[in-house]
Amino acid sequence: MRLIMVGFGTIGQNLARILESKKKQLLREFGFHPRIVAVVDTAGAMINPEGLDLNRALAVKQTKGSVAKDPELGRLGMDAQEVIEGVEAETVLELTPTRIVDGEPGLSHIKTALRRRRHVITTNKAPLAIAMPSLMEMASYNKALLKFSGTVGGGTPILDFVRKCLNGNRIESVRGILNGTTNYILTRMAESDTPMDAALKEAQVLGYAEADPSYDIDGMDTACKLVILANSTMGREVSLKDVEIKGIREVTREDIEAARKKGSRIKLIGTVDGGVSVRPEAVPLGHPLCIGGTLNAVSFRTELTGELTVVGKGAGGVETASAVLRDIVDVRRALAQ
Repeated sequence: MRLIMVGFGTIGQNLARILESKKKQLLREFGFHPRIVAVVDTAGAMINPEGLDLNRALAVKQTKGSVAKDPELGRLGMDAQEVIEGVEAETVLELTPTRIVDGEPGLSHIKTALRRRRHVITTNKAPLAIAMPSLMEMASYNKALLKFSGTVGGGTPILDFVRKCLNGNRIESVRGILNGTTNYILTRMAESDTPMDAALKEAQVLGYAEADPSYDIDGMDTACKLVILANSTMGREVSLKDVEIKGIREVTREDIEAARKKGSRIKLIGTVDGGVSVRPEAVPLGHPLCIGGTLNAVSFRTELTGELTVVGKGAGGVETASAVLRDIVDVRRALAQ
């Protein structure tokens, strides 16, 4: 199974380490060894049709800043579109950062791969949030698989839980905490009376929040994940423009205190019911969604088994890379069948 890896940042590098460490296990348990035949970063590509030595790729990236600077296999200036078009592979791993304005360059990478009838595994939320129904249609038309377990919940198998455990059980609604950064901030505000600005700075120091945290605290990250959930678990053909979004900027210490007096905590909740929305809500203590720290939690109200909740770690390099590995194994199984 030959793969092209587009994006060699935190997720890509963690995936490379995982694939190197699990060679024997993948061969023993699943009967295959995935070969990365090309890695692309912002400066160019590193290519070997026989399969790259991923430890070598990691070393070049760390010492020279780009895999394209490998003296033998590097291709400075070669972009992802050229690699997807020109390098033979069954599957493309689209691991570039999320850019919510237009979904690029990830959206173009995914479209190009699908047109070439290549399976796609992505951790990039933006293309799916913007154009998920059309991308799924394109994948179906070209008889290619589009996998995206790492876009929601990081290493917590939220999407896999629905796909593998709730077959035939209609999902009536979804509610959840889908962003660990905002959950950390609201938890600190509630537990230690920390002002939002101070809680945000803590989150940045700990690596939970970016230097520009607007994507998280304005609710856009939650909205993107909600679109993916609505489409993939409920068959709702929605995109980001269909989501009503309100982040946590206006949550005050007075709001936190008022919720506390009523036995609740303020949480940023994404909901798919009659509509699709993201907004701060008071969640009663003891409710499955009243969780602290950076955890994610999603509750599914189902036709046959009532409410079921999945709780676990959200985003993280190793966690998200593990979701990509799950998708690689799923593609391999589908190809074998």
